[in-house]
Amino acid sequence: MLCTRLTNARFLTMDPDRPVAHDLGIWRGRIVGLDEEVTSLPAREVVDLQGATVLPGFVDSHVHLAWAGLKADTPSIAPCERVEDVLDVVARAASRAAPGSWVDIAGYDQRALGRHLTAAELDRVGQGRKIFLMHDSGHACVVNSAVLDLLPAEVPHQDGFLAESAMTAVRQLRLPYSQEELADAIERAGRTCLAEGITACAEAGVGGGLLGHSPVELGAYQLLRDQDRLPLRVQLMAAGDTLRPRAAHRDDGIPRALDLGLRTGFGDDWLSLGALKIYTDGGMMARTAALTEPYEGMAYTGQFQDDPERIADLIVDGHLAGWQLAVHAIGDRAADLALDALERAQELRPRPTARHRVEHAGLIRPDQLPRFARLGVSAVVQPNFLRYFGDDYADVMGERRAPWMYRGRGFLDHGVTLVGSSDRPVTDGSPLRAIQFMVERASTSGRTIGPDEGITVDQALHAYTTAGAYACHWDDTAGTLAPGKRADLVVLGDDPRRVETSRIGTIDVVATYVDGRTEKGTP
Repeated sequence: MLCTRLTNARFLTMDPDRPVAHDLGIWRGRIVGLDEEVTSLPAREVVDLQGATVLPGFVDSHVHLAWAGLKADTPSIAPCERVEDVLDVVARAASRAAPGSWVDIAGYDQRALGRHLTAAELDRVGQGRKIFLMHDSGHACVVNSAVLDLLPAEVPHQDGFLAESAMTAVRQLRLPYSQEELADAIERAGRTCLAEGITACAEAGVGGGLLGHSPVELGAYQLLRDQDRLPLRVQLMAAGDTLRPRAAHRDDGIPRALDLGLRTGFGDDWLSLGALKIYTDGGMMARTAALTEPYEGMAYTGQFQDDPERIADLIVDGHLAGWQLAVHAIGDRAADLALDALERAQELRPRPTARHRVEHAGLIRPDQLPRFARLGVSAVVQPNFLRYFGDDYADVMGERRAPWMYRGRGFLDHGVTLVGSSDRPVTDGSPLRAIQFMVERASTSGRTIGPDEGITVDQALHAYTTAGAYACHWDDTAGTLAPGKRADLVVLGDDPRRVETSRIGTIDVVATYVDGRTEKGTP
């Protein structure tokens, strides 16, 4: 007897051997069959989906759940476009905080104000508190003098604005968060993911780096797992700086590792270790992505997070230690560094099944596309960056380079695995809105950015299902609706392939199934 049979639906299986079905059977959290394989079997529950469209649950291959959950519960200045309005928000938040405590403010983006705030301005309203404004990109911050006074003299800043490693130095003063606090934030963000049809995600960096929240951050996820509060499946990327020299046997060839040699693949269907997250450069929003040519109107080409040789050595060491690598590279100069190091690593110890990834791949020159393909590196892109920030990004890249941003068609034409993701909470996390952009390549203002990089709806759906599962080594259990796969599904109010492209982003998510159940979801 089946646990559940879902019927009267259009199942888009993403399986080329059986692309469409009308019935699907579930037993103990797994898909056991489709159509005639299950229609005559008794079931404890039969759910009539009334003609809805069903897809494999979306996989968001690059998120920041803890940051997203914390940000949602933090005072924000996002609507403000005047400096004085921002300072009013800061003043109110400071007045509610205990003397000498930290005051976190979210939603900071200098582009809305036309310039960066200064430490002196924050001092006027800080009331002696330590003021920390996190840049929406996650790559910079602005602080007041109470924070600057705590930093070593060698940490560089510009009137209270700190980027990349300098921002990390500030965050080290602020951390760590407690595991209970992080668990609540993760759960809150995870339920938002479920409401958007996401059943599995990859958390892009825990325990260190730019966005780690505690040296024991994995414990917050394990706490949720133990308490049956983890809303969706999570794969954790360990931050690259969590690796330490270990006295492994010389035959193992492991120069650096986590304690006990933990690496990619450890865990279960709900919580596991994924890739090693390594930063090379910054971001376009903060103007710190490393480019081979300057930003338009600026004599500046961005920056690396560290000495390029040290970054490359970490990439190689991570590969030698058996990790899948997720290398953050937004600018084309950063992508050169990532590809060079990945090539060297594979030459030293060939691992063709490693499935290394470049996170973001924000500006990729035409000559770099064949290298991605030759090295078997996946491109994990964030289409909603251009949907929401594309006008600005296109301006700072210029007419010649704008079509190279967050490519779609270019990767696919070269045989590169194209993976969709959000980087939430940097921007909107909805897969459906991202899928719409991948097809039409239009920002919210209607500006078309790199129209030749547009792909088909089927290809965009593949990026958020089958390719996402592949990038996370989940392809044997997720990414398609087939017997033996996990019963993780998203039920949609319409078929993305049949509506006008401009309507894809507004299709209703009717229900989200994880393990064949909706109890963990929202509908």
